Amino acid sequence: MERIAMSQEERDWLEWLKRARDGTLTQRQAAGKMGVTGRWVRELLARLEEEGDGVVVHGLRGQASNHRIAEKIQQRALKLLRQPDWHDFGPTFASEQLAKRHRIEVSKETVRGWMIGAGLWKAHPRAVKQVHCWRPRRSCYGELVQWDTSDHDWLEGRGERVRYLVRMIDDATSRSWGRFVSQDGTRQNMGVLWEYLERNGRMVDVYTDRDSMFAVALRPGESAQERREADRVTQLGRALRELGIGWIAAYSPQAKGRVERSFGTDQDRLVKELRLAKVKTMVAANEFLEKEYWPEWNARFARPAAAATDLHRPLTPEIDVAAILSHVEGRGIHNDYTFSFAGRRYQIARSEARAGMKGQRLRVELRLDGSLKARYQGHYLEIAECGAKTPAPPPSRKPAPKDHNAGGKSRWMEGFWEQPGPELWRAVRDSNLGS
Repeated sequence: MERIAMSQEERDWLEWLKRARDGTLTQRQAAGKMGVTGRWVRELLARLEEEGDGVVVHGLRGQASNHRIAEKIQQRALKLLRQPDWHDFGPTFASEQLAKRHRIEVSKETVRGWMIGAGLWKAHPRAVKQVHCWRPRRSCYGELVQWDTSDHDWLEGRGERVRYLVRMIDDATSRSWGRFVSQDGTRQNMGVLWEYLERNGRMVDVYTDRDSMFAVALRPGESAQERREADRVTQLGRALRELGIGWIAAYSPQAKGRVERSFGTDQDRLVKELRLAKVKTMVAANEFLEKEYWPEWNARFARPAAAATDLHRPLTPEIDVAAILSHVEGRGIHNDYTFSFAGRRYQIARSEARAGMKGQRLRVELRLDGSLKARYQGHYLEIAECGAKTPAPPPSRKPAPKDHNAGGKSRWMEGFWEQPGPELWRAVRDSNLGS
């Protein structure tokens, strides 16, 4: 009989069987040592006389497993993995996409072995990064939502330029929502917030960085306390206040680590999925987000909250979201019942004119759809554009007075009246600085 190499466990089994055969150990004791039943020990002892020491070696040793994946499936998978669209896939993501798109159901470890064998993947140890203390998750869904934007080439230069992904991720559950936008501006972020509110309701707090969209920069010589006392807020800050949503500022990327880490996952997974789906426009990219990526993300990575209570609050009829999520400024009403905004003049309709309105302030709302609304004392006025704002005439120049120093030694007034005067706005500014 061909000599077969045995493992140490098989050598130990053979030792227990021989002791049971020689009577130095009972069959029950041998079964306990081997971790099998007494019946199996008796069967092995019966076969020991005929098959010899090889009785402890599994009968399929050296043969292909009955569960071995067919060679043609492996070759088909490797053919896909060698295509340009798959060049940067790791084993885990490759395993998921092979199952999703081509119905090749294999484990990530099997794919890892195939890729290493084909030279498509190189195993490397994970480097230890800087350690930051983790902040515990909030307990309830809707208690805190992290909000940020990732600037990345999401379509890898295909078709339309898509750079910005605005994302909102719940701190307690990691449930996510977001949109690709044309630029990382206040208007675009308001639009993403509006969609989140309609889907989920009003969260308790949002957690963002200190970008100029959220935080007003300090004026020269101004302290943070003075800024708070002056109640100077951005358009988004005002909108969050009117919605009853609190704002918490993060002082480092690690502080809002949940959304930062999720962007790292997006820049790996989402970029590749958009590539496989042949997405080339922002509209198609947002459709992919809504129908495929966010449902899969939330199903795979979201986790249940520690408390079952959902702290999102509904959008009641009293909350005019379109009015809140707009660019809002205050304007004065002139004596002819007009007001100025963005370099243009608007006329309040005759039917809307009221006694005591002149000189009062009204709220002007430039909404996300481009429409302009004016509200006075809780009532929206009917307005119409009446032309561009007329520039103020230049100040009149008085004739030069008589020079009483003529003929004297003082020459400090020489050429004074020939010098051009400052612009009106500059003169007013300089006067205010000197006061």
